[in-house]
Amino acid sequence: MTSMTNWISPSTMRSLGWALLHFLWQGAALAALAAVLMSLCRGAARRYAVGVGTLVLMLAAPVVTFLVLMPSGAARASDFSSIAQDEARAAGNLLAKIPSRMSLSSPSIDHFPWLVEAWLLGVAFFSLRSAGAFLVLERERRKQSSRASDRVLMLCQVLQRRLGLDRTIRYYQCKWLQAPAVIGWFRPIVLLPVTAITGLSEEQLQSIIAHELAHIRNYDAFVNVVQIGIETLLFYHPGVWWLNKRIRAEREHYCDDIAVTLCGNAVEYARALLLMEEWRTAPALAMAANRGPLTQRIGRLIDFKSSGDRARRIGLAGGILCLTAALVSGNALLRISYPSVHAGAASFAQISPAPFALAAPTQSPSAPAHDATPAPKPSPARPQAASESAPSGSYIDRLKSAGLNDFTVDQLIAMKIQGVTPDYVRDLHGLNFTPTADQLVAMRIQGITPNYVHGLKDAGVQPTIDQLIAMKIQDVTPEYVHAMHEQGLVPDADQLVAMRIQDLTPDYVRDVHALGMQPTVEQFISMRIQSVTTNYIKGLRAAGFHFSVDDVISAKIQQIDEQFIQRVVQHGFQNLTVEKLIQLKNSGVLEPKADI
Repeated sequence: MTSMTNWISPSTMRSLGWALLHFLWQGAALAALAAVLMSLCRGAARRYAVGVGTLVLMLAAPVVTFLVLMPSGAARASDFSSIAQDEARAAGNLLAKIPSRMSLSSPSIDHFPWLVEAWLLGVAFFSLRSAGAFLVLERERRKQSSRASDRVLMLCQVLQRRLGLDRTIRYYQCKWLQAPAVIGWFRPIVLLPVTAITGLSEEQLQSIIAHELAHIRNYDAFVNVVQIGIETLLFYHPGVWWLNKRIRAEREHYCDDIAVTLCGNAVEYARALLLMEEWRTAPALAMAANRGPLTQRIGRLIDFKSSGDRARRIGLAGGILCLTAALVSGNALLRISYPSVHAGAASFAQISPAPFALAAPTQSPSAPAHDATPAPKPSPARPQAASESAPSGSYIDRLKSAGLNDFTVDQLIAMKIQGVTPDYVRDLHGLNFTPTADQLVAMRIQGITPNYVHGLKDAGVQPTIDQLIAMKIQDVTPEYVHAMHEQGLVPDADQLVAMRIQDLTPDYVRDVHALGMQPTVEQFISMRIQSVTTNYIKGLRAAGFHFSVDDVISAKIQQIDEQFIQRVVQHGFQNLTVEKLIQLKNSGVLEPKADI
């Protein structure tokens, strides 16, 4: 596991990984179901609604799967306990029932961090791409757009009233687009390119504008944002991309139907689409009239009844076939995933035949994990024989021999993933540290080594385990401690953490000492919190004020800056106490007044 997924617990990692894998068949099944339903629907509006509804279900599927697979803390402990006991009693029978090929194809716990990290990287990439596209679109709109002419504006407002739109819609003309488009969500903007205004007849332009207003009436900009978000989160599934493509095509068909119904001339509208196909430049995040499969759109406009009955039959048959295949694949994946979750607890119980916290005290599976033959039962006359003959090299036994006895299955998995070795535990015990399993995981995540601890102890620091973790997070090194000792400061562990948080450097300490001041550690931290610089101290002294450390901090808190000190000196005040300076500052008598 790398630093990107260190903050995710093992149980969450496992649930998220399985949710992503399960969506492979869930997404295929939903896409096939959408294909079947769209084939049965006649109108573009219904197909559009089916596509959007299915897309929402695609987003819900992995979320619900994750919540179902994610156990609560108490349930997780009891579940693993019962699983371990059940598997300990029948390990051989369980392994015999699971085909070896299926067992090998099931992802191991070590694979999930890489799977989740790859997914996070993909989400980050597509998020940055979408954000960049939004920024470019907004920048172009601001720089290269101007208000539409009165003639065009009047035409747009007439169409807006005919569609019953009472929203505030802005109309702009531009040169950086070649086809009308709609951008914006709450305050939509219709962009009308100069090429469309001058190159289309008024009837054609009217139809194209009606198409864009139909997008606004249907709130298609919001749906488009949802599509982009789901594409970003579920980028790895081709079914999501296919469904989004169908949704965008049906959206254009739906708006085409509205435009033809409003303007009444399908032939002129089709000609306008043909003309704009030659000007095909429109941003991907905008609702543009020249988007979508042109041949299919023009065929619908010229002959609404010419149909694609044959295409619908093919889509229906293909959708049913894909749906069946997806359900079969899902059933196979379920058989892989759920036994592997159970086998995860069993495999850790089988690492050491000796019983541990979650195993039954009177039974101990002695068969290795890869052997499908049930192990012989231990003799009831000697219940300790299995424990005495247990292999001494098992991970659990070596952890126990190092002094770590109290851990759960989740903690055991996390320690194994983070590389907590028995030698690591033993070395820490030799340094008088007895961390718990959770603390061991945290220490390994932060890269705390025995050499690091030994170096801090040699520097005179005696931290607790929590302080040690905080010091490593804030990059408190033995070298940093020695450098502060050379400057006469001997901070404890908490002070060292605070000093690093406030970026208190040895150079800063040296410069303050060079001015004849000897602050304590706490005073140094307060000076850094208040951003007291050496130049600020020099400015006070140049004005004749030689304050103590606490006075300097108080003056900085009250925002007594160089300009205020200069005004004090100009009025002849010298050798004032910090209290007097604060009173002058708060009274405002020296503040310059603007002329009225």
